[in-house]
Formats: sequence, structure tokens, C-alpha cells
Amino acid sequence: MIAHARNHSEISVKASDATGMALLNDAEGLAREARRVLRRLSETGAVLALAADMDKAVVLRSFKDSAPTRTAVVSREVAQAFALKDWISCSRSGRVASYTITSAGRAALKQYLAEDMERKRRARGLQDGCNPFRDVKNDWAGEGAVAGMSRPAMAESPLAMLARRRDKTGRSFLSAELVQAGERFREDYELAQMGQDAAQNWDRFMLSGDRAEMAGDETLPDGPKTARNRMLSALDDLGPGLSDIIMRCCCFLEGLETAEKRMGWSARSGKVVLRIALQRLHRHYMDANGHVSAMIG
Repeated sequence: MIAHARNHSEISVKASDATGMALLNDAEGLAREARRVLRRLSETGAVLALAADMDKAVVLRSFKDSAPTRTAVVSREVAQAFALKDWISCSRSGRVASYTITSAGRAALKQYLAEDMERKRRARGLQDGCNPFRDVKNDWAGEGAVAGMSRPAMAESPLAMLARRRDKTGRSFLSAELVQAGERFREDYELAQMGQDAAQNWDRFMLSGDRAEMAGDETLPDGPKTARNRMLSALDDLGPGLSDIIMRCCCFLEGLETAEKRMGWSARSGKVVLRIALQRLHRHYMDANGHVSAMIG
């Protein structure tokens, strides 16, 4: 038995088991899941929850005065591999165990994101003028962004920041159900494995009205292909403008000011349009599924 002592054996792997150990030997698969899941775990208030009788774990993020929002679905194999790499650590044991990202996990994520930035620089022939390890306080504002993309830093998304804002009556600017809808859409985006290409080509997709390329080719696994189809269905329902702000703020993580400038909108209008878009998105999920937070992934 190979058990991770710091994780109280909640996630353990037998030497003969082919789950987490197999993923450790799949560098590409491990890196893909690390970029998706560790980034979610690095957000404030995020934990990975895993029940003993479940094949999949979920990343939950707590916001003030609202129930936790699911931001990612994670297979048990991925959770096992993360534990063996010491990227997550058990913070609460029991029937449903909770895990938080470790300093090793944050360091691994920084390295993966730095590699992504370097690949972008090389692909575009840019000078090395952007340090991915700098202070990320204002990164989501789009300062120094490459070709419309925000820096790949570990900071809060525009959606999370808006969720903390209050109106004059003290109510949240974004209700929990709207945050959940936006996070569900971002989860599909990440599961769809669209990555940098979608962000770099989004303006072309919007101008031409042809997003067929986003559906991907027939070589895609069923999971990512299905996630892309769910995204396209939602985008078709949202229509131009609303789909644009959802993609930019929920998926590409552009700051509201940056999104407003790129779309030629007046200052401070972006948050209102984003809320309208999230309301429409929430209605789409309710009409399609009867709920927002289906167990996907």
C-alpha cells in the first residue's frame, strides 16, 4: 500500500492500482488537469471535496453569505495523482474529505502557467517583457495582456470580484445562482480543452458569426466534444453581445474595463451587461436541464 500520510490516507493508491499511478506517468494528461484544477483550487475559499463512495470529486468555492459554488469536477484518479505529487493536502477527514492546495501545488501551477506564457511569446514572436511571477494584484485588469488575453496569473476572476460587491441595500450585486451559472459555463470551457486558441480567435468568431470551428474535429474525446456542444448551445441562446461578455469575463478572465474597451462600450456598463448575460445564461440552464449544477466532467 502506498498511502500519502499527510492526506490521512483518504486518497490512497495501491501499488497494483492503475488509477492515480497511471496518471503520474501521463505527463500531458497530468499537466492538462493541473492547469484546470489547481487554478481553481488556488482561488480564495476553494476546497476539493471527495466522498469515499464517489468516483468523482468536486472543487467547491465559498462566497460570503451564500452556499458553496461548484467550480470543477475532478476524477478520483486525478485527485489521487495530485495527492501523490503533494499538490493537495487533507484539511478535513471523514465521510467527505476536504483538500486544499499546497505550496507545492501552487509552485507547480505557476510553472505550468509560465510555460503557457512562454509558448505564446514564441508563437507570436514577442519580446520577453512579461514576468508571470510578478505581483498579480491587477492582472485581471488586462494590463500587459498578450493579444487580448489576460496574464495567466493566480488571481480572482471578474465574476468572483463582482460577487463580493454590494448595492445600496447591502445585497450582493450578483446572486449565488448567477455566480453558479457563470462558473458552470467556465467549467464547460475548461473541460472543452479550448485553451488559448479560442481566446485568440474569439473576435474572428464573433465578427463572422461562424463558430463551427469551436466544435472541434472528430478526434476529440467524447468529454471535451460534449462540453463544446453545451457551450455552443448556450452561446446561441445568449446571442451577440451577451455571449461576448460571458466569454471574455467568465472564460478568458478579462477585467471589465478591458472588456468594455475592446467592445467599444461606455465605462461601467460592462457589469450591468454581464449581470443580464448571467441571468439569460441561468435561464438557459434551467430551461435545458431544470437545474444549473449538473454533475459533469
